[in-house]
Amino acid sequence: MTASQAATANRLYRTAALRAMEQRARAANPQPTLMERAGRDAAEYAQALMGPTGKAVLILAGPGDNGGDAFEVAARLKRSFHRVDVVHLGAGRHQSADAQAAAAKWHAADGRVLNVIPGNVHYDLVIDGLLGIGLKQAVTGPLAQLIEQANRIAAPRLALDIPSGLNADSGAMMGTTFRATHTITFLAPKPGLYTLDGPDVCGEIRVADLGVSDDKADGTLLDGAVLAQLPLRRPRNFHKGRAGGVAVIGGATGMVGAALLAGRAALRLGAGKVFLGLLAEHAPTTDTANPELMLRRIDALLNEPAVNVIAAGPGMGTESAAQRTLTQILRSDLPVLLDADALNLVASYAVLQSAVQTRQSPTLLTPHPAEAARLLNKAVDEVQADRIAAALALAQRFRSLVVLKGNGSVCAHPDGRWWINPTGNPGMASAGMGDVLSGMTAALLAQGATPEQALLAGVYLHGAAADDLVANGEGPIGLTAGEVGDRARALLNRALAG
Repeated sequence: MTASQAATANRLYRTAALRAMEQRARAANPQPTLMERAGRDAAEYAQALMGPTGKAVLILAGPGDNGGDAFEVAARLKRSFHRVDVVHLGAGRHQSADAQAAAAKWHAADGRVLNVIPGNVHYDLVIDGLLGIGLKQAVTGPLAQLIEQANRIAAPRLALDIPSGLNADSGAMMGTTFRATHTITFLAPKPGLYTLDGPDVCGEIRVADLGVSDDKADGTLLDGAVLAQLPLRRPRNFHKGRAGGVAVIGGATGMVGAALLAGRAALRLGAGKVFLGLLAEHAPTTDTANPELMLRRIDALLNEPAVNVIAAGPGMGTESAAQRTLTQILRSDLPVLLDADALNLVASYAVLQSAVQTRQSPTLLTPHPAEAARLLNKAVDEVQADRIAAALALAQRFRSLVVLKGNGSVCAHPDGRWWINPTGNPGMASAGMGDVLSGMTAALLAQGATPEQALLAGVYLHGAAADDLVANGEGPIGLTAGEVGDRARALLNRALAG
C-alpha cells in the first residue's frame, strides 16, 4: 500500500462528502472515467480471489452507476477468458452516460444479459453491483429475492463499493442485504462499512482509491497510530506521582464489582494512584485481589490532592445519594469521565444536564445506545439509525467528548469531528466491559494524554485487546472484562516500545 493509499484508508466519507469528492476528481482527471478505473481495480481483485482463468462468475448489475461498475468488471473478466453471466435489473431506466457506455462494452463483447440467476450452475464468484451508496429505501420484492438467492450460492461474494442493502452512512441493513465475503470500496471508505451491521455483511474490505487523492475527509477510521502517539513513555528517573491519580466513584450496594473493574483497569493502564469511592452501605475497605487500590470515603476523595481525573458512574445506581454525589463531582475543576448510571442520572435531571453543559474542565461521556437514547430523549432505534449523527448531537449538546459504544464505536468531538473504531468483537457483549473502558481511558488521561487522545486510544485499545484474546483462542465466548484489561496492558506497552 502506498502512502497515499494508507492515508485514504483512514479517511471516511459520508455520501454527501463522497459526491463532492467525485465531482472534484472528475474535473481534475476526467479520463479514464472513475467507472472505468473502478471496473479495472475490481476486476483485478476478482481475479485474485478466483485464481486462474476459466472460472465461472455471476455478476448482478443494477440500474445505476453501481450497475455500470458491474458491467465494466464483466467486460474485463470476459476478456480474461472467464465465463461470465450478468443478471441485470432495471434495464431501460435512466442511466448516466458512463453507465450506458459500460453496458455497451458488455454488449459489444457479445455478453449475455439475464433476468434471473440460472439454476444448476456452479459459480466460482458472485459479484454484487446492484445498488451502491445511493440507497434510500428498504430492499424488498423481486430485488430482495434476487439478493437472497445470491446469498445462498456457495462461493465467495464480492460487493462493489458497498453491499447492496447496506446504508453507506449509518451501516444499517435496509431490508434484504447482500452478504459479502469481500468488499472493494471505491475512492475512500464509507462509515457504514465499519459500524452497526456493516462489519457483519462486508467481509474483508479493500479500498481502491482510483488514483484520487483528497484531504477533505468527513471522518476518520482509527488505527494503531493512536497508541503510538500517546505521550506516556517514561524516563528511568520516574515516580508514581508523575503518573497521575484516578478516582473511580460508584459501586452502590450490589454493584461494587463495577467500580472494582474500573479501578483495576486504571491500575493496569498505568495510573500512579487509583482511589475508589464506593456508595455501598457496607462497602469493602480493601480489594484483596488488588490491594494497590485505595478505598476511601467519597467526601474525602473529592478533595484528594493526588487525584487529577474522576471516573464516575460504574455501579453508581440512581438513588438520591448517587445524585448528590454526582452533583458534587460535576462542580469539580478536574477532568471527569461519566459512564453508566452517571449518564442515566444526567438524562433524568435537567439540573445535572446543565451542570455538564456549563463545565469548564473536560468532560468525557461513554454511553451505550440505550444511554445515548435517554440523553437525547430519543428511541434506541433512532440513535442506531444514524450513530454518527447521534454521537455528534451528544458531543455538541453536552460540550463533551463522546464515544457511542457498540459495533464500530463512534467517537465525536464538540467541534464536529468524528471517528469510527474498527476494533472489537462479539465477545465484548459481556458484563463489565464498559467499566473497564472507563478505567482505561481515565488512566490514560491521568498520565498526561489529552482528553481526545485518551478517549480515542482507550476505545481502540479496548477493542484491540479483546481481538488479541480471540486471536489466541480465549474467546469470543466466555471473554471477560478483567481479561481485556490485562491484555490491554500488554498491547499498550508493546505499542509504546515500538
